Amino acid sequence: MVLLQDLVDETQVGELVSEEKTLSVIDLIFNGGAGSIIIISVLFVMLAVGLYIYFERLLAIKAASQIDKNFMNQIRDHVMSGKLEAAKILCAQTDSPVARLTEKGISRIGKPLDDINTAIENAGTLEVYKLEKNVNVLATIAGAGPMIGFLGTVIGMILAFHQMASSGGQAEMGALASGIYTAMTTTVAGLIVGIVAYMGYNHLVNRTDKVVHKMEANAVEFLDLLNEPV
Repeated sequence: MVLLQDLVDETQVGELVSEEKTLSVIDLIFNGGAGSIIIISVLFVMLAVGLYIYFERLLAIKAASQIDKNFMNQIRDHVMSGKLEAAKILCAQTDSPVARLTEKGISRIGKPLDDINTAIENAGTLEVYKLEKNVNVLATIAGAGPMIGFLGTVIGMILAFHQMASSGGQAEMGALASGIYTAMTTTVAGLIVGIVAYMGYNHLVNRTDKVVHKMEANAVEFLDLLNEPV
């Protein structure tokens, strides 16, 4: 019975120790002091803004990349038949960068080919600017997130060393917990925000490049159409 009782007591002690070692994310945030809460709140806002920009731009780029495969064939038929107004109407009904570039080129038909090419390039620059709207903010978040996290780390370590200095080097670990929590949690939070924003930025850049290549290909096809003999 004595051995059984000792085994039960050891089991209960082990459970208590395991419970004491368990620490949730919420505890990590709120046990880090005011500095940790402020910095992590800023990082949370940055993460929310970054995710919003990512998904908003992703949907916009996806919509811009969708175009009917027969669009250029229909434009070719209208232009070769001299039905320029019908071609313009078709472009106006198609909401995509390719259609707007083509409409700009159609409106310049009759002028020198260099002027048409310049007009299409200027319109293309504007379309690329629209596609890349606010993407630079995502790049800023990707760079600033880890830096803000490291700022929290520095602040936390300063608090920890200040506590040690104030206690004459005899401070207990419990007294240093606030500074250490601030240092560790803000570092992790900053890295998470930076990684998510960086991956989102690169993905948007790749998707934008694909749309730009499609715009260039259709612009070349349209210019080739104008060079074809009637």
